[in-house]
Amino acid sequence: MRPLDALEETIRQRATGADAGKSYTAKLLAGGVDKIGPKVTEEAAEVVEAAAEPGDEGRAHFVYEVGDLLYHTLVLCRSRGVDLAEVEAELARRFGASGIAEKESRPKSN
Repeated sequence: MRPLDALEETIRQRATGADAGKSYTAKLLAGGVDKIGPKVTEEAAEVVEAAAEPGDEGRAHFVYEVGDLLYHTLVLCRSRGVDLAEVEAELARRFGASGIAEKESRPKSN
């Protein structure tokens, strides 16, 4: 099993049976988007900051922060009932399309 699949499965298990007093994942899920969203935003900012750090130490910090961002993003996905396979399918749908063309094909927001 791929690590992301294993992580997704662990998050799924925490969503259905873990005590929010004992599981950070369950606590986040209990708080919904209001609790998880700020963590995703925080971790995304930390990824960008770490990306600017030089050398091997900076690279290691960047990898660490990307791991945190992926974890919190998967928790947010679980809160919305979205599986990693759905995200992979969306990425596959975009594969081979120009990023500019794909963006222009999106519905315009008001």
